Amino acid sequence: NLFSGNLLRIFCSVSVTTCWAISMYALYIYLGAALYSENRFTLSEIATAIIFYGIGAVIGSLTGGQLTDRFGEKKISKVTFIFLTLVLVCLGIFFTTSTWIYFLLFLWALVGYAGFTSYKARLAVEYPNERGSVMAWNMTALYIGITLGSMLGGFVISKWGYTILPYVCSIAAILSFVLSTQKVKETKTESTV
Repeated sequence: NLFSGNLLRIFCSVSVTTCWAISMYALYIYLGAALYSENRFTLSEIATAIIFYGIGAVIGSLTGGQLTDRFGEKKISKVTFIFLTLVLVCLGIFFTTSTWIYFLLFLWALVGYAGFTSYKARLAVEYPNERGSVMAWNMTALYIGITLGSMLGGFVISKWGYTILPYVCSIAAILSFVLSTQKVKETKTESTV
């Protein structure tokens, strides 16, 4: 009895991480090329933009943990997924404006990684008896999301260009929010004597 009939529930739960990874990496993988193509950024400006993103990711991960401890993993994960969607839409609107891009990249990583941290904590709480296995499934879902994100990003760029990517990522972010609100009941496996 694999996870006591919980496999579908686990699959649905970790699919949130796949959508989250698409929302982060479909653009991030092509970020340097996008900034060069759309904003004519120099190498040092691209490096600065990546630094802003990196700082946001570090602070987001740390504050996400603290906020989760204080307000609960469900509330923080849902709120951050909504904010992630809004930030990505703003990133799409202001992508070609050099003044806003650094701040929005920082904010994108801050909110995104705060959400990822709180969602991992949520999985640990929701699956106390299968925590190790669920974390392994979650990491697999993350890598699948990164792979799908890079493929999707490449497809979008080839069809419509870089500036559409933040909006595509925002759709993935709202999808992760919707999936995180779904409840798949645990299926009990009963043994008949």
